[in-house]
Amino acid sequence: MYSVGVAPTPADLLRQRGIQVTAQRLAVLRAVSGRPHITADGVAAVVRAEIGAISLQSVYDALGVLVAESLIRRIQPAGAPARFEDRVGDNHHHLICRICGRLVDVDCAVGSAPCLTAVDDMGYEIDEAEVAYWGRCPDCLAQARAPSRSDPPARPRRSPRRIARTEGPTIPSTDLEKNPLD
Repeated sequence: MYSVGVAPTPADLLRQRGIQVTAQRLAVLRAVSGRPHITADGVAAVVRAEIGAISLQSVYDALGVLVAESLIRRIQPAGAPARFEDRVGDNHHHLICRICGRLVDVDCAVGSAPCLTAVDDMGYEIDEAEVAYWGRCPDCLAQARAPSRSDPPARPRRSPRRIARTEGPTIPSTDLEKNPLD
């Protein structure tokens, strides 16, 4: 018979790493766990809703401690605020939308971690690779393809009409269809 392990509580995770357990750190850890790819400002808003007042500096301090102890991961997309997630036990990557900034996890392309095998590691012991795939998310693609409300409605194409003349000489239709360069 074997026993089923119980997942450690956030407080247990902190204690296992020798981190002092505080209400702020627990709330920050829960905020990151509950909302993958959250920004520090987002963490602060969630924590304030949960425990009341907390300074942004305290949030940054707690995030720094949790990142340093590998309980959470910091992701820094180019030109965007840092994001935080609690998926730290693997070597996954991210898809980032250039339009809305949506960020989602994507597993390594092939095998367990092929991106950790560099053509030339130059003597480094590689233990992590950060790959960011940039593009447009499905929602932004659909929105780009749909006409916006501010676009003028498309005019239906009119077929060419012949205008009947009521005055002047009548030109036979065969003369209208002749090539003028003949």
